[in-house]
Amino acid sequence: MINTDGRIDRIESIANEGAEIAFEGFRSDIDPETKGGADRVVNAGDVVTELDRDAQRAMRTAIRDRYPEDAFVGEEGDVRKSVPEDGFAWVVDPIDGTYNFVRGLPTWSTAVALVSDGEPIAAATVAPAMENTYVAETGSVTRNGRPITVSDRTDPETFAVAYTVVPGLGEREAYSDGVAAMLRRFGEVRRIGSLQIVLGLVASGALDGVVTPAVVSPWDSVGGVHLVREAGGVVTDVYGEPWTEGSTGLVASNGAAHDRLRTIGRRMAEPS
Repeated sequence: MINTDGRIDRIESIANEGAEIAFEGFRSDIDPETKGGADRVVNAGDVVTELDRDAQRAMRTAIRDRYPEDAFVGEEGDVRKSVPEDGFAWVVDPIDGTYNFVRGLPTWSTAVALVSDGEPIAAATVAPAMENTYVAETGSVTRNGRPITVSDRTDPETFAVAYTVVPGLGEREAYSDGVAAMLRRFGEVRRIGSLQIVLGLVASGALDGVVTPAVVSPWDSVGGVHLVREAGGVVTDVYGEPWTEGSTGLVASNGAAHDRLRTIGRRMAEPS
């Protein structure tokens, strides 16, 4: 067993620290920016606020005060952007779903994953506006302190699935074809706008699967992937290989929904 020196015990409190800072500013007079200095919002993924930076800074300080040698991977600012293969690393997204956040929608979260030698060993996703906290360790995953598992549905007509990470305007033809295929094959289709929340919903059985054909950032995904796997689900790329950082696409499901979602994701990733 890995000696984590209390890291796993602290992961939920660190996520809560960031979430509390963000939640204090939720539905207040927020002045969003666009990454790259644009003067208007072009794509939901471009949005950032000072609260993103404040929350990440607080979590980084909490980690560095106790574990100064650990790597820190985060979305905002001049910090590491990839997960190291060796040692402990913390992967942090201060506000996953910032576009939802600035629009006053409750579907955003603060996510923290703890990685050891490249593999996640614990994760916490806090969605304060939804009053949900997901925590996963090895062999255990909970929502608000109660154990959860992926759904046991097997009939596609009963599945509720999601798509996420929408490309920019002008690049959506193949993507929209994939969404149309999902609408034809599954009972319900959702677009929520926070991959970490969606992965928590798959882990809890509220959704049966999610697909994106895009390469997703580690702060958007590593913690949620750990939630789904520990809850008994399956997570691969669009080709069916186990998902890792840098994989082409991400498909997570209860298992029964997986092949259908993966096929759609591959077509979206490889438009003809």
